[in-house]
Amino acid sequence: MKSLLGHPLGRLGLVVLFVWLTAAITADLWVPDQTRHANDMHLAHAAKSIGYARPLADGSTHQTHYMGTDRYGRDVLSRLALGSRVSLSVGFIAVTIALFIGIPFGAIAGYYGGWTDRVLSSVIQVFWSIPTFLMVIALSFVLGKGYWQVFIAVGLTAWVEVARLVRRQVLTIMEMEYVQAAKVLGYGPLRILRKHVLPQVIPALTVLAASQFAMAILLESGLSFLGIGAQPPMPSWGGMIRDHYPYLLTGQAHLALIPGLSLATVVLAFMAIGNALRDVLDVRTQMT
Repeated sequence: MKSLLGHPLGRLGLVVLFVWLTAAITADLWVPDQTRHANDMHLAHAAKSIGYARPLADGSTHQTHYMGTDRYGRDVLSRLALGSRVSLSVGFIAVTIALFIGIPFGAIAGYYGGWTDRVLSSVIQVFWSIPTFLMVIALSFVLGKGYWQVFIAVGLTAWVEVARLVRRQVLTIMEMEYVQAAKVLGYGPLRILRKHVLPQVIPALTVLAASQFAMAILLESGLSFLGIGAQPPMPSWGGMIRDHYPYLLTGQAHLALIPGLSLATVVLAFMAIGNALRDVLDVRTQMT
């Protein structure tokens, strides 16, 4: 962690990620709209500018909308903060699913080689040849629309890159003398993989996981933009962009730009962390 903090990109990425994580976790404590999903609508005050002060019922006080209101008169800041939970959680769960599927798949292929490797590699190649976004859309239609379905759909596509990396790494490590010695001594496959092989794969997997986080967040936003991700009234950044992209040509362009820029900052933060980890852990040659 100290080495990562010492890297300019790593430090920047961690700071941005920390800010968004803090905002997502503590959102219920500070967002102006305390209703479920920040769905308090006031159509008479729709699509208002940044800093708009909405008069309350008693007429003597106002509620300030620091990022304005959306097309339904809902507080943009509240929905932005709650929407960050969707993006960050889908990244975490999807990457976890990808690791649970991809690591065993790649490890078995790389360890046994021969026909086992050929069969499993063929399966991996088939999945890898299908465009990721098309596969996610297809899985989403099979699983149905919804919050949890997005996690599963994205996770079931992200495992392919994990499996390819693990297989490639294991094939290389299996040629090393200390692994061959372990096999001669009679150690079983599980022990060899757990004690001698997979620990050597962790640095490259860590770098890949950071980029997979970014990919998962982008995929979720794309699905929500198309209407097959998180469903209303649950806020999501992709859904906010979908609802307000026509406003880019009007005086309320901020309604689409705010969630778009938020999405960009989180994705770039994960990419920065991944690049920093690649330098710190010195895995450039391992991942080629």
